Amino acid sequence: MRLDDFHYELPPELIAQAPAGTRSASRLLYLEGATGALRDGLFPDIVDLLDPGDLLIVNDTRVIKARLFGRKASGGKVEVLVERVIGLHEVDVQLRVSHAPKSGSLLLLGDGVEAEVLGRSGELYRLRFAGDDDVWALLERHGAVPLPPYIGHTPNAVDEARYQTVYAKNPGAVAAPTAGLHFDDAILGALRAKGVGVETLTLHVGAGTFQPVRVQDLAEHRMHSEWYSLPQATVAALAATRAAGGRVVAVGTTSLRALESAAAAGEPVAGAAETTLFVLPGYRFRIVDRLVTNFHLSRSTLLMLVSAFGGIENIRTAYRHAIARRYRFFSYGDAMLIDRAPEK
Repeated sequence: MRLDDFHYELPPELIAQAPAGTRSASRLLYLEGATGALRDGLFPDIVDLLDPGDLLIVNDTRVIKARLFGRKASGGKVEVLVERVIGLHEVDVQLRVSHAPKSGSLLLLGDGVEAEVLGRSGELYRLRFAGDDDVWALLERHGAVPLPPYIGHTPNAVDEARYQTVYAKNPGAVAAPTAGLHFDDAILGALRAKGVGVETLTLHVGAGTFQPVRVQDLAEHRMHSEWYSLPQATVAALAATRAAGGRVVAVGTTSLRALESAAAAGEPVAGAAETTLFVLPGYRFRIVDRLVTNFHLSRSTLLMLVSAFGGIENIRTAYRHAIARRYRFFSYGDAMLIDRAPEK
């Protein structure tokens, strides 16, 4: 497959710059898998679209304040985006800087935080923070919410609350699992009352999720690695749901990738691991029957994933429909519920 197979034109004004007034006020476009039919609605309609016995899987990762600003000790501005926390004092980061710093050089970040450059591996630098405070405390005190590059405003108090799911628990993500942003406690309560199960996993979304695909031949693309953990309770719930004939509904591409990665050998296996799973059309899904997701960037690996799940032509039609109906796109945008397309 070619990169240009996943291109579409999006009017810039459809890129959502702020969340809807309330979490569940977003719109919901339902793509029916067997027929490709589309249905416009609002996000609370998801309660009616799921059945008793279905199982909702959510990603409980928590977004950290991963962006830091400062300067090199030798002068020159620097912007740091934490990719992964390595230990209490070390992180792997992306750096935006005029000249690449050498190992041993110092960065002065936030309000006087000192970090030493330990080395570089590919696009990532390893930093060690000085002082007694651990990484989590430093980022909370000095960092900023790492809004995606297509959101133009400086992060504010609204972003601190809304670029985070209501069930966020385990810190480590540098981008939100955005399909989950639509769920509020009322919707989750209504689903549970209906008999829909809700279980969790954790996948720490990395900054690589925003990296563009730079090759036309997609067989040459290599995915960034992300850490995930699948609890034994979730594995048990998956088995019970499938045995009873219920459907597994992944909230977000991150939940789907974690579930499918954990089932790479057949049945899902509990535990923690790294995933570099790259889902393209032709992939055979083992676990997930339905997907809740946002609208994704042109030529992105996430658009490729939903095209594999819902069918290329179905997704192309759905995106044309969404643009014509003025849906809001990307992280703060509207949502889709997609049934898995029948295998050919």
